[in-house]
Amino acid sequence: IFHVLSRRNYPHFHVAAANSHGTADRRPVERVGFWPEDVDAALSALDETFDIGRDDLERLLRQVELQAAARSQRTLLCQDIMSRDVVSASENASADEARKQLLDHNIRTLPVTDAEGRLVGAVGLRELTKATDTVKGMMSKADTASPDKPAMRLLPVLTDGRSHAVVIVDAERRILGLITQTDLLAAAARVHMADTTLSAA
Repeated sequence: IFHVLSRRNYPHFHVAAANSHGTADRRPVERVGFWPEDVDAALSALDETFDIGRDDLERLLRQVELQAAARSQRTLLCQDIMSRDVVSASENASADEARKQLLDHNIRTLPVTDAEGRLVGAVGLRELTKATDTVKGMMSKADTASPDKPAMRLLPVLTDGRSHAVVIVDAERRILGLITQTDLLAAAARVHMADTTLSAA
C-alpha cells in the first residue's frame, strides 16, 4: 500500500551508473569486494525469495562490506582494484588507430602489445599528437606491477606527474589489468572510510 500511495515501484530497481570508458569493467568504486554475481549466487544458495530487488540488496550489502572492511583492514592488492577489460593496441597499429582508441574510450594511456600479446610499451595522446608512423616507433616504457602487489605501493608512480596508469602483468608480461589514478584514488578513499569507521567504533 505504501509503495502504491508513494508511487514508488515495488520492488525498486536501482539504475547503476555506466562505465565512462565504454568497457565491460565496473566503476572503480565497485571493483573492491563482492560483485552482483556474488549476490545472485548467495540468493541461489539460500533458496529463499526476498521482497527486495537485487540492486537494492547490493547497495545494502556494500554498506555491510564497508563495516567488515573497517574491522578486518585487509591490504588491498592490485588485483582487487584493477580494470580487467583493458583497451590496448598492437605495436603495428597506426598512429591514427591508436588516437581513435584513446579518444573513443576516454583514456589517457594505451598499452602496446607485440604479436604474442606481451606488453612492450605504452602510448598517450602526447606521443601521438604529430605522429604518422606506427605505434612501435613512438611508444614509451610502460609502468608495470604484479597482481599481488599492494595497491597503495603504486602511489609514488601515479603521483609523479608523468604516469597516468600502471599495467598489471603476469610473469610473461601478458596484460591482466590496468590501474589508473582514478582507480587508486577510489581505493584510497575506501581505505580512508574504513579507517574512519574503525576509529569511530
